[in-house]
Amino acid sequence: MQPPKAVIIGSGVAGLASAVRLAVQGFEVDVFERNAYPGGKLSFFKKDGFSFDRGPSLFTQPQLLHDLFEYAGEKIEDYLNYQKLDLSCKYFFENGKQIDAWTDNNKLAEELELKLGEPPSSVKNYLHKSRKLYENVGTVFLNHSLHKRSTWLQKHVLKAISTVRLPHLTGTLHSYNQSSFKTPEAVQVFDRYATYNGSNPYQTPGMMSLIPHLELNEGTFYPEGGMISITNALYKLALKKQVRFHFNSPVQRIIHHQQKVKGIVVNNENIEASIIVSNADVYFTYKHLLKDEQNKKVLKQERSSSGIIFYWGMNRTFEQLHLHNIFFSKNYSAEFQSIFKQNKLFNDPTVYVNITSKLEDRHAPAGKENWFVLINAPSNTNQNWEKLRLQLRNQTIEKLSRILQTDVGSAIETEEYLDPIRIEEQTASFKGSLYGTSSNSRMSAFLRHPNFSSQLSGLYFCGGSVHPGGGIPLCLNSAKITAELIARKKTKTH
Repeated sequence: MQPPKAVIIGSGVAGLASAVRLAVQGFEVDVFERNAYPGGKLSFFKKDGFSFDRGPSLFTQPQLLHDLFEYAGEKIEDYLNYQKLDLSCKYFFENGKQIDAWTDNNKLAEELELKLGEPPSSVKNYLHKSRKLYENVGTVFLNHSLHKRSTWLQKHVLKAISTVRLPHLTGTLHSYNQSSFKTPEAVQVFDRYATYNGSNPYQTPGMMSLIPHLELNEGTFYPEGGMISITNALYKLALKKQVRFHFNSPVQRIIHHQQKVKGIVVNNENIEASIIVSNADVYFTYKHLLKDEQNKKVLKQERSSSGIIFYWGMNRTFEQLHLHNIFFSKNYSAEFQSIFKQNKLFNDPTVYVNITSKLEDRHAPAGKENWFVLINAPSNTNQNWEKLRLQLRNQTIEKLSRILQTDVGSAIETEEYLDPIRIEEQTASFKGSLYGTSSNSRMSAFLRHPNFSSQLSGLYFCGGSVHPGGGIPLCLNSAKITAELIARKKTKTH
C-alpha cells in the first residue's frame, strides 16, 4: 500500500520540523523551496573572510529541538552541539549606564542593584511571576491549537486560564513593567521583550511578561558553528527520514476541489498530495497560492515590525562588547510610536549588535569581528528605503561611536545589508515583517491564523505568520501543533 503523500511549501524552521514529524508519521514528504537553500530566515552567507548569520541570532529553549530529535528516534548530539551562556546580553544606555544581563537570577539582581539602584526583590519577584505565567498559561497558548474546541475542554487548560490576572490582559507590558520596577532603565530592559515577536510594549498586553522567563530563567544558548547549525541539523535530520527537497522550486498554486486539497502546481506541473502544509507567509498563501482576495481577516491584520540589518566586517576587535549587545534609544515610547503609528524610522533608534566571532574566532579573520547590526523598522508601505537606509547607517554609526567612545565607521571593512524590501524578496514575508502579524492587542493570540484551514480539508499552516507566532521556539511549537492536528485527522480517517 502506498504511503499517504504530504507536501511542505517552504523550508523554514517550521517547514523542516513539520517535514520530519510527518515523515515519522509515515507520510511520503516532499518539500518545495523557492530559494536554493533551506532555512528561510535562518540562513547564512560569507563575504571577504567574514561569516554572517543572515537572520535570527538568539537561541533559547533547546529542549524543543531535543523533543523533535527524540520524536524522530535520533540523538541530537549527532547533529548539533551548543553551550549555555552565563551572560544573556549587554545593555548600553545614553546616560552612560551599562548593564550585564546575567542568566543567574541572583547575579542579575545584584547587577541591577549595583548599576541602577533597583531593589533585588524587584528582579526576583518579576522573574518568579514570569516563570509561573509561562508554566501555567504560556505552555497552553504555545503548545496547543487555540482554534479547536477540544483544547478548551481539557482540565489543565481551564485550570491554567484561572491563573491569569487582570493586568496580564487589560494592561500593557509597559504598564506592567512600570508597576514592577522602580528605575526607568529596568523598565526599558523588560519592555524590550515585546520586540521578540515584533510588537510594541506600549500596546502589547502584560501577558508578554512571560517572555523574559525563556531567556533569563531557562537560559540563553549558543549553537556551535552559529545559528546556521540549527538549520543544518534540521535539514540533515529530514534527509535521514527520507524527506525529499526541491530547491529553486517556487509553488505557483494550491490545487483544490470540492473543499479538499488535491496538490500543488510547480513549474507548471501538477504534484498530487492529500496533505499540504504551508510554511510560507499566510498572507501570500491566500493571495497567490489560493488566489483568495476575500480573506479580509488575514489580509488586513497589522504586521509586525520589520528591520534593517547591516552586516559589517570590522577590521578590529571591541573588548567592551559581547555576543549580544543592545544600545537603547533615549526615548523608547517615541521610537515605537514612530515605527507602529507613523510607519517611520526613528531618528534615535535602538541598535542590536550580535558578534558570533566573540565565541568562534573562525567567523572573522584574525583580530577582526563580524557584526550583525539590527535596527527595528516599520513594515514596508512603499517608503524610500534606499534613502532611509543611508540615513540610518549614519545615525547608527554616530550612536555607536558616541556610546563606545571610538570611531566605529572607520572600522567597517566590508558591508552587506537587508531592508524590508529584500526581506520580502528573500523570505516572502509580507511587507518585510519579521514575525507575521503583530501582538499589539489583547486578542492577538486568538487572532493569529490557526494551523489549519476551516475551508479546505487537508490544508495546514505552520511558521511565524500563524499560531503561535514568530521566532525559532514558536516555529518549532507551530510545527508540532500542525503535525499533531494531521495525526489526529489521519487516525479518524483510518
